[in-house]
Amino acid sequence: MKTAKKEEMRKEYKREDLGKGIRGKYYEEYKKGTNLILLSPDVAAAFPDDASVNEALRSLMKIARQSIG
Repeated sequence: MKTAKKEEMRKEYKREDLGKGIRGKYYEEYKKGTNLILLSPDVAAAFPDDASVNEALRSLMKIARQSIG
């Protein structure tokens, strides 16, 4: 996309000025789903990667199930 110089910037743009959109451009990525979580720095320091976070959470879930049932 070409960047406009300051003197070329308009106060208002119309939809037709933006070009044709592509329907479903990000559909496949959206369908996969994402669930991003921001960890506090001290918590993030304890886990080197996402696999270790998942392992810790699964262990915690297992302990919780055992204590309930």
